[in-house]
Amino acid sequence: IQELLRVMRTIDDRIVHELNTTIPTASFVGKIDAGQTCKELYQSLMDAHTSRERIIKNCIAQTSSVMKTLREEREKAQDDIALLKQLRKEQTKV
Repeated sequence: IQELLRVMRTIDDRIVHELNTTIPTASFVGKIDAGQTCKELYQSLMDAHTSRERIIKNCIAQTSSVMKTLREEREKAQDDIALLKQLRKEQTKV
């Protein structure tokens, strides 16, 4: 998931470059529709943010489900150190 999120952040990490290439210089003002280009950039940013948010929320939901199961198992076997370590690992992930 971390690798996927890193790839999805590319547009955010390159925002200065994207803005510099989106806003036309004086010599290209008549050739490029800056308003439309900015709208497209904005939409791509919003799409990236929405996708990233969906993936993060899905990860949290899955990890929370695993934590719930581990807690239930932990109540039954309180002496199980491996189970405790796994539970802590999942808690850290969240």
